[in-house]
Amino acid sequence: LPGDQAAAEVKMAAVAAAGVWALLWPLLLSGARAGPEFRFASYYSHHMVLQVKPARAVVWGYGAEGAAVHVLLFNEDQFFSDQHTTVLKDDAVGGNGTWKVWLDPVSHGGPFMVLAQQSIAGLVESIGINDVYFGDIWLCGGQSNMQFTVSQVMNASEELALAPRYPHVRLFQAGMFQSPSELNDLATIGLQWSVPTGSNLAHFSAVCWLFGRDLYDKLQYPIGLVESCWGGTPIETWSSKRALQKCQQTYTADVGDRNERGPHFPTVLWNSMIHPLLQMTIKGAIWYQGEENTHSYNDLYNCTFPAMINDWRQAFHEESGGQTEIDFPFGFVQLSTFRHNSTDDAYPRLRWHQTANYGYVPNPVMPKTFMAVAMDLGDEKSPYGCIHPRYKQEVAFRLYLGARAVAYGEDIPFQGPFPKGIDQRNTTLVIVYTQELTVVKLSANAFEVCCSMKKNSSASQWIFAPMIKSSSNTVTLSVEQCRQEIIGIRYAWEDWPCELKQCPLYNQDYHPLPAPSFSIHPFE
Repeated sequence: LPGDQAAAEVKMAAVAAAGVWALLWPLLLSGARAGPEFRFASYYSHHMVLQVKPARAVVWGYGAEGAAVHVLLFNEDQFFSDQHTTVLKDDAVGGNGTWKVWLDPVSHGGPFMVLAQQSIAGLVESIGINDVYFGDIWLCGGQSNMQFTVSQVMNASEELALAPRYPHVRLFQAGMFQSPSELNDLATIGLQWSVPTGSNLAHFSAVCWLFGRDLYDKLQYPIGLVESCWGGTPIETWSSKRALQKCQQTYTADVGDRNERGPHFPTVLWNSMIHPLLQMTIKGAIWYQGEENTHSYNDLYNCTFPAMINDWRQAFHEESGGQTEIDFPFGFVQLSTFRHNSTDDAYPRLRWHQTANYGYVPNPVMPKTFMAVAMDLGDEKSPYGCIHPRYKQEVAFRLYLGARAVAYGEDIPFQGPFPKGIDQRNTTLVIVYTQELTVVKLSANAFEVCCSMKKNSSASQWIFAPMIKSSSNTVTLSVEQCRQEIIGIRYAWEDWPCELKQCPLYNQDYHPLPAPSFSIHPFE
């Protein structure tokens, strides 16, 4: 059929009776009509989730250069979007071109069908995907603790058994691949869009799944989860050259690097596992990474992390045609624990740098971010190593609380208490907190003060300042052991600062959240 006539007949058929539709749809999806040149991009498939209104979801793919492409979105009752475009030349895809449309905004729900038709020289090819839902898409990135699967968590069998209750939380997993240059599409796919089952969920990111499941329980509309992570990787591999240059880092990528913990050359995973996703309209991102940077450019993390977030935001916004918010919400997990009684402060320093040296988020350098503190979730008996704690349900729930507050605008507690004032009174320090406190115990070694002969002196030392009493929002420390001038104070400044959910300080809420670690110098 000529292109215009074919489009008209498809539209008429879409609003026909269900019996007629049942006969038409298999024909439209028949592989016999679809040529090898005309196809969707790699991450468009049956069972996928597209971003709900007010955003416009992007749909793109490949076709014959110069062809007219007609994209329809509909269900058995009505049309929701009808868009046209032309296949443009794209030297990066081997002689084919690319096409892209922005669907009209659609309310949450489904299922929908997406039909794309290519018309050129009087010939029409049709491709389609069905069981498509509209909801919120969250990107889940990072290294091994994000890659840590549902089958590895505490009570894994119970978690996997719950999969059938969540048919509208859909899963997608980018394949692990590295590239020396930016790719427009994914080179490999680990898991194509799927309805969750015990089988596919067993190999999916636990934090990503549990976060999405919690969101679905609250929002009661579809959630799309896109996992893109690789264990043992530093932040530099996930950052673009632009982002690294903002932190005075310049590198040349080389995919020959395969560190035993994962790729280490800068930009190689940004190029292959993030850049290809930029045209996808998303709601937000969550991130669990940092362990690798405890011994690699640790003290640049206060620059590289905010720079990466800002760069991702800008890139997703631009490549989606402005449909992904330029300040989309970004949540992350602050580092948990690794070693008991370590004298190395790499972990607390990295935790501090994860907040751009503020100790809390959101902050002026990291707006619209949220953080799950995890230093009280150490798992010394984890069969996957202490660096991989199994308490991912708690991690995900703390992220979920942050998303409700920052991404969805709810007025709920989502972070632990932080100092808002410090008063020195002879041999005591009184710390005033931002929230009412739950004091688990009066610890003798959770707080330290920095004693110095004079300000800015190199002859200074950190000594313990025991907690001696508390009130609803204050903690009083004894500093009588400091015979010199106090120039700094820090809290939970250890690799493994407390046992499971037994840090000294939490907020008062139905779901207590630990006070984050800090190192401040209020008296300088």
